[in-house]
Amino acid sequence: MIRYSYSLQRGSVAFRLAILAVLLFAAALRAQEFTLQLDPTQTKIEYSLGSTLHTVHGTFALKSGDVRFDPTNGKMNGTIIVDATSGESGDRSRDVRMHREILESAKFSEIVFTPTQLAGAVAPEGGSKVEVSGQLRLHGQEHAMTFPIEVKAQGRNLQISSHIEIPYLQWGLKNPSNFLLRVSDRVAIDIRATGRLQSLENR
Repeated sequence: MIRYSYSLQRGSVAFRLAILAVLLFAAALRAQEFTLQLDPTQTKIEYSLGSTLHTVHGTFALKSGDVRFDPTNGKMNGTIIVDATSGESGDRSRDVRMHREILESAKFSEIVFTPTQLAGAVAPEGGSKVEVSGQLRLHGQEHAMTFPIEVKAQGRNLQISSHIEIPYLQWGLKNPSNFLLRVSDRVAIDIRATGRLQSLENR
């Protein structure tokens, strides 16, 4: 009986030590600043725009994404840059009009998001839901924007997804509608990205 109680006690101590180690590791993560670098080759940015005839689907390419953040206060900086000239929908005439008349991508060649604040915490493993707020520069104008983001972490590797809607007409872009075709005043954006998390202490 004494030997059995000792075994239980020893197991209980080991369990408490394991929990303590996890808590210390989580605290260490919170105390560090991190960078998140997105991989353009593993990032998909898709858009959809509804109309009276059909929904237009297309893509844009990520140019670069390098963000720094402090988990203790949520402060962020850095830039995520989308190549505005890369937008395409599979219809050449429609894309030419989009670039020439709507986006004016020859003049405004980049769409830039500058994050400033993280709300929520990214778990060391598994899924998390956070929000990232900042400024989105589109067509030469700055707009406050908050991205709801789902994160799946596997060690330092993150899978990131987000869905937003941009009120492009309200933001001053030209209305692509004509007397035959009426389009939505909002464009839906779906983002799926892969990133690598790194502690600044290890750089």
